[in-house]
Amino acid sequence: MEYENVTEFILLGLFSDEDVKATCSALFSLCYLAILSGNLVILLTIRGGHLHKQPMYFFLSYLSLMDVCFTSTVAPKLIIDALAQRNTISYNGCMTQMFYAHFFGATEIFILVVMAYDRYVAICRPLHYTVVMNRQVCYVLVMASVFGAFLHSLLHVLIIIELPFCGPNQIDHYFCDIFPLLQLACTDTRLLFMTVITTTGVLSVLTFVALVISYIIILSTLRTRSSEGRRKALSTCGSHITVVFLFFLPLIFTYAPTADSISDDKVLALFYTMIAPLFNPLIYTLRNTDMKKAMRKVWCQDKLCERNRSLCC
Repeated sequence: MEYENVTEFILLGLFSDEDVKATCSALFSLCYLAILSGNLVILLTIRGGHLHKQPMYFFLSYLSLMDVCFTSTVAPKLIIDALAQRNTISYNGCMTQMFYAHFFGATEIFILVVMAYDRYVAICRPLHYTVVMNRQVCYVLVMASVFGAFLHSLLHVLIIIELPFCGPNQIDHYFCDIFPLLQLACTDTRLLFMTVITTTGVLSVLTFVALVISYIIILSTLRTRSSEGRRKALSTCGSHITVVFLFFLPLIFTYAPTADSISDDKVLALFYTMIAPLFNPLIYTLRNTDMKKAMRKVWCQDKLCERNRSLCC
């Protein structure tokens, strides 16, 4: 039997009440601006303060870039749709949004894994750190993260474009994601549900468990260090652990279960699309002595230069 595919989808969004939607649009606009400015400050601080020569901050700069890109695939349309009467997205636009959302999100996951490996080598193998984590290795790890994320995203898109969508076309979400789309397909998708849960959900759980174990090993190693070394290591590891929990826990609850509660998934999705990118700059600056020093050097120096120029004029 042949199906005539739908040409557009309707995104139902987070809320149906018009007053709530208007309030949320203003709130999400402020959050999006804060995400852009906060991560831009981190990128400029790392570059201007020459912290990018250190592997940890080299990876942090890419994590901040992924935060901006990941949120930008979702937030602008979420903000606009909250004020629109009818929230539609074309079929091609939906596939594009899903690809980039999974691409940037998966890249962020892999970079978090790489950052954990970097901390493990720095703390548990300090004498070999400069050899193991040289600049060439850092670039290879970032490129491997990007390539792995590309394959992950491509797999999800290939799964969806092979499915017939004959109606209804209402997606109970605020962006195009694979589970809501699988529910709309005009065919039996139970096997595909299990495939996605196995590939994405189980992978998220295993990655999270591996990260937790790695940080337990790192923290147990710190017992033999001096109090100053312990304090510095804990400040950087504490930031990583906080970000890992903030990003992974909602992700696991979204993709690891049986995905029957899609309406709850869109609320959980806010944590890894908006809330985690919003707090990441604060987490990595407030708890990190090197970042605070670099920010004072970059931003206070610029302000002082501007003041001197104004006085000369």
